[in-house]
Amino acid sequence: MNEALWTSAEVSEATGGLADGSFAATGVTFDSREVKPGDLFVALKGARDGHGFVGQAFEKGAAGVLVSEPVTGGPFVLVSDTLDGLVALGGYARDRAPQTRRGAVTGSVGKTSVTQAIRAGLALAGSAHSSVKSFNNHIGVPLTLARMPRDTERAVFEIGMNHADEIAPLSRMVQPHAVCVTTVGPVHIENFPDGEEGVARAKAEIFEGLGPGGVAVLNGDNVWFDLLKHAALERGARIAVFGTDESADACLLAFESEGEGARVRARIWGETHSFELAQSGLHWGLNSMAVLLMLDALDVPMETGLVALSAFQPLEGRGQVRTVRLPGGGAFTLVDESYNANPLSMRAGFMSLAAREPGEGGRRIVALTDMLELGEDSQRLHAGLADFIEAARLDQVFTAGPAMRWLHKALPESRRGAWAEDADTLIPIVTGAVRDGDIVMVKGSNGSRASKVAKALAGMGPGGDA
Repeated sequence: MNEALWTSAEVSEATGGLADGSFAATGVTFDSREVKPGDLFVALKGARDGHGFVGQAFEKGAAGVLVSEPVTGGPFVLVSDTLDGLVALGGYARDRAPQTRRGAVTGSVGKTSVTQAIRAGLALAGSAHSSVKSFNNHIGVPLTLARMPRDTERAVFEIGMNHADEIAPLSRMVQPHAVCVTTVGPVHIENFPDGEEGVARAKAEIFEGLGPGGVAVLNGDNVWFDLLKHAALERGARIAVFGTDESADACLLAFESEGEGARVRARIWGETHSFELAQSGLHWGLNSMAVLLMLDALDVPMETGLVALSAFQPLEGRGQVRTVRLPGGGAFTLVDESYNANPLSMRAGFMSLAAREPGEGGRRIVALTDMLELGEDSQRLHAGLADFIEAARLDQVFTAGPAMRWLHKALPESRRGAWAEDADTLIPIVTGAVRDGDIVMVKGSNGSRASKVAKALAGMGPGGDA
C-alpha cells in the first residue's frame, strides 16, 4: 500500500475540523467520478453539492471525506466550509515539505504546455509534482498543493485568471521560488476596462507570492515586458529574460521545423546549445527558452532540461500532429490546436502552419471557431486575423460561429473555404473538402467546440487516425 498522503489526524489538524473515525488517504479529489480506492473526497458546494455524492465516493473506495455536515457510510472530518478546508490542506501540505522548490506559471498563451514541460524536467531531476489538466484556479491550485507528497523535491503550479485579483491569492498560496509569465495578450479583455494593460497587471499578480530573491522569468519580446519587469523588481525578484534579443539571458538564435519536430539553437547564460524538440510550432522556440530558465531557477541541471525538452510530446489539442488516412486513398496531416484560442495563439498557429510544407498538390488549410471573451473588440480582432492569414499565405480558411463571420467577410474570395453557424454544421463541409497532401490546422476557443471539428477530421479514415 502507498504511504499515506493524509491521515484523518493530519486533516483535522490542518483544517481545524472534527474527525469522526480514522482513515489514511493516498489521494485527494473533489470529483466523485474520479474517486479511486484510498482517496480523500472533498465535498465542495458549487453548482452541485458534493455532499450528495458522498455515498458514491464511499462505494468507490474513498478512505474518508471532508464535509461541512455529518454524513454516514464512512469516516469524515467536519469543517465549517469545505473549500476553506481544501485551501487549509494545501497550505499545510506546502509547509510540511519545506525542502520543495516550487515554481508557478501564468500567461495569456502557453501556460499549460510550459508547465507540463517544466514538470518533465523536474521529474528527470528527482521527486516531482505538478498541476494536472488545467487545474489553475481557486480550486485547482489548493487541490494540487493538497496532492503534493511530503517528500517532493520540486513542484510546478499553473495559475490562471479571468479577472483581476484572482492570481495574487493563488500565488501567495503557492509561495513560489520562481515564476514565469509566458506572454501577455488580448485574452479575457471583456473583463478588463483598461483592456490588455489590465490583463498585464493581472498577470503581474503572480509576483505577489515570491519571496525575497525569487526568480521572475519574463518574455523580453512581449510588449508588456517593462511593466512586468517593474512589478517583479518591486517584489525584490531577480529577473531572467527569454527572447530573441541578444541581451536575453536565454536567447533564441534559430528554430527550424523538421517534420513533426524542430531543431533549436540558443544561447543560455552565455553558452550556446543545440537541441531537438518533439514540437513543430514556432512558438515552441520561445517556450523552450522559458522552460529552461525555470528549470535552472529550480536547480535542475541544463543537460537534464535539454533531455526532458527533447522528449516532451505535444499535449492533446495543443499542437498534436497526426497523419490521417482518407477513405478513398491518400492522407492529410492534422494539426490539432483545438484546446483554446486567442488572437496571439492564432497568429502563432498561422506562422507555424506557414513553415510546414504540404504534400504534393496539397494545401495549407485552417478550420477556425470563435475566440471568446473578447468583448467589444471581438469584431475587430476576428476580422484582423485576415492580415495574418494573408502573411502566412494560407490557402483555404473554414470558419464557424457568429464572431468568425467577421473574419470570413474580411478574407479575399480566393481564401474563403466556407462559413457555418457552428462547429457541428462546419464538420461535414471541412471533412468533404480535405484532400490528399493537405495540412489542416483546427483552432478555436473551448466554448466554440473546435475540438469536435478536430475529432471528426481525426476519425475520417478507416480505423480513425493513422
